[in-house]
Amino acid sequence: MKTTPPKTLSIVRCGVYTRKSTEEGLEQEFNSLDAQREAAQAYIASQQHEGWTCLPDRYDDGGYTGGNTDRPALQRLLADIVAGKVDCVVIYKIDRLSRSLLDFAKMMELFEKHRVALVSITQTFNTGTSMGRLILNVLLSFAQFEREIIAERTRDKIAATRRKGRWCGGYPLLGYDVDAKGGRLIVNEDEAVRVRAIFQLYLEMQALLPVVEELERRGWVGKRWQTRKGKERGGQPFTRTSLYRLLTNPVYLGKTKYKAELHAGEHAAVIDPQVFQQVQALLRRNGTTGGSPVRNEFGFTLKSLIRCVACGCAMTPTHTARGQRRYRYYLCSKASKRGRKTCPSPSVPATEIENFVVERIRCIGSDPVLQDEVFAQARQQDEARLTELEAEGRGLEKDMARWHAQVRSHAAACKGGEEDGAALGFLADLQERIRQGEQQLVRVKEQGHALRRRQLHEADVKAALGQFGPVWGSLTPGEQARLVQLLVEGVEFDGKAGKVAITFHPAGIKTLADELTVRQDEVERKEKRA
Repeated sequence: MKTTPPKTLSIVRCGVYTRKSTEEGLEQEFNSLDAQREAAQAYIASQQHEGWTCLPDRYDDGGYTGGNTDRPALQRLLADIVAGKVDCVVIYKIDRLSRSLLDFAKMMELFEKHRVALVSITQTFNTGTSMGRLILNVLLSFAQFEREIIAERTRDKIAATRRKGRWCGGYPLLGYDVDAKGGRLIVNEDEAVRVRAIFQLYLEMQALLPVVEELERRGWVGKRWQTRKGKERGGQPFTRTSLYRLLTNPVYLGKTKYKAELHAGEHAAVIDPQVFQQVQALLRRNGTTGGSPVRNEFGFTLKSLIRCVACGCAMTPTHTARGQRRYRYYLCSKASKRGRKTCPSPSVPATEIENFVVERIRCIGSDPVLQDEVFAQARQQDEARLTELEAEGRGLEKDMARWHAQVRSHAAACKGGEEDGAALGFLADLQERIRQGEQQLVRVKEQGHALRRRQLHEADVKAALGQFGPVWGSLTPGEQARLVQLLVEGVEFDGKAGKVAITFHPAGIKTLADELTVRQDEVERKEKRA
């Protein structure tokens, strides 16, 4: 009688992954991560007859969001999968692995490539089957839906809270304190006196800069406050921008603002409505740019290019008129906002420094050695900029991971219909940071891709700089300004030492070279037709 030899089971190496969105409770001897791992180990033990065995390595992420993959334990797990050390990933719930459909799809592609199964012990499915993969995608869709609905509910509640006139958090304002019990604004009488005095100063002086200088002379600064962790914040000197924000803030009228809507607030006003309206009328009469671009009416060739070395600030174009003559200057923006005494560098005549920059470009266009130096400088700029973009991208990803974790830890305050103004304001602020961070991350990645695609060659430098001299005299002032903007990335003016440093723009050199090539081709085509 023949006997069938016992079937040899293949070993299935199981890695247990656990995650908790917040750090709350992680200091306990037995926390949520331990509970998840213990349940997973029990499930693996029940599958010993199938050859399952639990790997000793722990893949625990405590205090990390599931909205992205920037998690140290998850990255170790993925690296071990690529190295062939894991056959099956066991999790407590699908949302412990990811709450993003896009991230999850990428991970599943990696799992399938290395033939690794995914098992959730509380949601009966196995990605080794088609039905398991279908159920997995459905569950993940709901996980992402839950994350997005929390954000929508937060935005809806913050809008309703503001329409009720309640304080919704954010940076405290000069003239008010935040009530620790109810999160409401309480008038700080000492600071309110200063706010009223600032409004009166503007009515007397009728300009922002003289008020800024007077506030600095008095030693008056913005609101100082203490964070929940006891850190000191605020107390910055006034600038024209911060002063303008203070003078136009309807909170001082006892109102709250939601988008373009104004609603009566729960807090008391500190400014008389008539005074507030007088200030607004004066601000409108004096005019502001509102942040929109200003036309370069007087031909400032170095507009937005020149910077003050002493202050590290941009130098803004300005002019004065004496009779029929107009004198153009570049003035440090710090001196423009806070008075000329705050900057050690004097204003510089525009014509003088513009002619200097143009002559330097002419010299480079006729000197091959200088052209080689510009090419080397441009390539070095590309490498440095690429390194900066990569570092910025990593920093943004870390920031968003931290903000997602904070959203999860504070979302409890918005559940069950409770309305905690401070918690709602903090959540709204976090959601706005995440939105802006995601947009900035996309921009950073696009800039990096564009920088890698763009290649600057020595021929581009010679073509662009060599044609600068011959075409300069035939251009209009607007075209001259555009040409300099293309070639020059920055001009550093050191007024104390009397030095000027010019940095060239690699992308601009490439653009100008391409334009000159197109122009030359058009000329040749016209000559052939003739």
